[in-house]
Amino acid sequence: MTQTERRTSHPRAVEQLQLPSTPRATSLFVVGDVPRRRGLIILLSVLGGFLLTVIWSAEFVDQTIGDNIANTMLGHDAKQTPISGVAAGVIFAFVSGVAGTFTACNIAAFGAIAPLAGTSGGRLGRFLAPLRPLGWMAVGMIAVSAVYGAIVGLVGTSMPQFSTAANTPGSLSPRSIQSMVVFGAIGLIMVYLGLAALRVVPDPFARIARRHPHAPLVFMGVLIAGFLIGRPFPLFRQMFRDAAESGNPLYGAAAFTLQSIGNIVIMAVLFLLLAWFAGSRLQRWFAARPTRLAATIAVAFLVAGAFTFLYWDVRLLARREIIPWYPTAPWA
Repeated sequence: MTQTERRTSHPRAVEQLQLPSTPRATSLFVVGDVPRRRGLIILLSVLGGFLLTVIWSAEFVDQTIGDNIANTMLGHDAKQTPISGVAAGVIFAFVSGVAGTFTACNIAAFGAIAPLAGTSGGRLGRFLAPLRPLGWMAVGMIAVSAVYGAIVGLVGTSMPQFSTAANTPGSLSPRSIQSMVVFGAIGLIMVYLGLAALRVVPDPFARIARRHPHAPLVFMGVLIAGFLIGRPFPLFRQMFRDAAESGNPLYGAAAFTLQSIGNIVIMAVLFLLLAWFAGSRLQRWFAARPTRLAATIAVAFLVAGAFTFLYWDVRLLARREIIPWYPTAPWA
């Protein structure tokens, strides 16, 4: 090779070495391309989660929405009417799950899998395709719910959630501590998943997703079912006490499984409708700028994770007068 040939080929070789490699998707939640302003996305998402804790009213969600849904579906006052028998308990479990639909974990889960609604094909194909991710989420939900329900049926009367002791200022009841631990852990996990979607931290599913690509969806089902372990929703606690007093692990497993399924019914229907009416447009929107997919997943996790952690591990301390102050709206 002549000296002239070496001079002309060398810059081209250097240019090839300096070309950035295309980001590779490592799992369902870490899709490859990431937006440039990751710091701004993180800041605004966490701020959004914090502001949600300021305006969130548990009384409105639990009583105005939850109680009215349950009373309408059951045809009587859900709180005042005792659960009589296994059949009534099973129905109550499902209804209380539907009544408790609007939780941060549900919104994060369906926000994260919303891009899956953008599938190709006809409307029927777009409608049926989301059934698969919903099915994998149900696997994780049912596994955790059934096991926890069986445990409640065996030893539930000695668990913190069974207690009816009133919360007193300056202290935490055992069930409040259980809620803080469970929801705090779930919130931090969702924050981590949001950071992983932006490739700020390693993808926790990178290795297992190679052999089991649906593992992230199963894990999301586990997180949703995990809300049962710390949930203070009055109707849920009513179901918990009924299952615990029954002493029947099979009844407990069935009731808690139906409660979890009821918990996602409304969100699942909305997800299917999104696939039916907007699936193709959603697909084109993500395809126009691939970084939108990672941003959507990250924002869903970060907002819900920040809200869950701050609401249950910081705002709760202020409500118990353990820390001096936390900002809340007048109606909250």
